Amino acid sequence: MLVIAGEIAIDPARRAAAIATVLRMAEETRKEAGCAQYVFSGDLGDPGRFRIFEEWESQAALDAHFASPHMAAFQTAIAELGVRSMTIRRYEVSSVGPLR
Repeated sequence: MLVIAGEIAIDPARRAAAIATVLRMAEETRKEAGCAQYVFSGDLGDPGRFRIFEEWESQAALDAHFASPHMAAFQTAIAELGVRSMTIRRYEVSSVGPLR
């Protein structure tokens, strides 16, 4: 399993536009084969910060996601949101279980 996690900081004045963009992206991404989880959430304490969390069954599924039309549309739209910083990391997970 692959986990993608990180945060994107945007111009807070563009928050509503960011939410609309993310909702379209998330709806299509969750339909993709190999997508186990896709969460894009706003930081409650910082209106210009969003967090992303994804789980993918394989690198092939993630590669297909990056090649999708809705990802291309998202890349175009995000350029207009006043991105201030973006830190996103990829993790390879070898096992998963309950916390306790």
